[in-house]
Amino acid sequence: MMNQQQTKICKDIKSDIQKAVGNQEASNIFLLTDDHTNIFCYPLISNLACLNGCHMITIPSGDENKNIESAVKIWQYLSEHGANRKSLLINLGGGMITDIGGFVASTFKRGIPYINISTTLLGAVDAATGGKTGINFLGLKNEIGVFNPASHVLIDIEFFKTQDIQNIRSGFAEMVKHALIDSRDEWQKVLAFNLEEVNFDELRTLLERSIRIKEKIVEQDPHEQNIRKALNLGHTFGHAFETFSYRVNRPVLHGYAVMWGLLCELYLAYVKLNFPKEDLLKLKYMIKASYGMFSFDCKDYDALYELMMHDKKNESKEINFTLLSDIGEIQINQTASKEEIFETLDFFLMG
Repeated sequence: MMNQQQTKICKDIKSDIQKAVGNQEASNIFLLTDDHTNIFCYPLISNLACLNGCHMITIPSGDENKNIESAVKIWQYLSEHGANRKSLLINLGGGMITDIGGFVASTFKRGIPYINISTTLLGAVDAATGGKTGINFLGLKNEIGVFNPASHVLIDIEFFKTQDIQNIRSGFAEMVKHALIDSRDEWQKVLAFNLEEVNFDELRTLLERSIRIKEKIVEQDPHEQNIRKALNLGHTFGHAFETFSYRVNRPVLHGYAVMWGLLCELYLAYVKLNFPKEDLLKLKYMIKASYGMFSFDCKDYDALYELMMHDKKNESKEINFTLLSDIGEIQINQTASKEEIFETLDFFLMG
């Protein structure tokens, strides 16, 4: 059974960091950032007394650096600077930092406590909560990792104001997914949000509900044996699009790939489970208006299919999907033939 994780959307981030660190009674503290959060986010908390004298570790930003080489560098730094089982690792960053930081903390000396301070919308709604940690390996997303939640997840909307609109939209994609698996009421609220002129007060309200949707599911199924698979909606196609984008040197943001994956998987749900066409078209309109479409052609179908075959969610030789028969009506452990997947890619390319 996983430890209970405390996720808090903060009104006073400094006070909440002080309390979270104080609860740990750490022998020493290590703070992990990437080169972006070191410049833009660390200064907002650098004068905290509880961080005075902490060891700073900074790695290059970007998902391509969430790899074994970066993990080794962090482990080496911890080892060389006296980290022990009572040390505390604080991960200050987006999903890449909380993923790799959580993984490193979970494996160093068989596990040291860690705190996530999420600085991006995507990190807050996706990677920072739920206890999944991991790194990419052999070109595959999150291929190596463990389930082990942070002792605290602290989220401050002020950090999001340092992000450009593309990264806000990337994070919002996971909120769209949560709404789809939750209820028609939540789906309508998410559809109504203005992605052209972001109101951060409205975003905070939506984010609080989105995180609770995820936490409710994770609490029921912490190790993804059953209902937690609902959180994979959009990610089988989405991870294939994301990995393929790096292979062809046209990298896309995770949330954009997830949105395109949601469109594909809702089409598959429409074909196989009679998912409502009008909701499929509403999503398609939202994507075209705010995300654009991923560029590939039919010559790439086999490469995308092979990436889906290697998805870690598969439990046999068949590709595993989470689909919906309606908004909030989750159908896990669904499969699709190669022909159905290619038909879905045809639908996507028709735009």
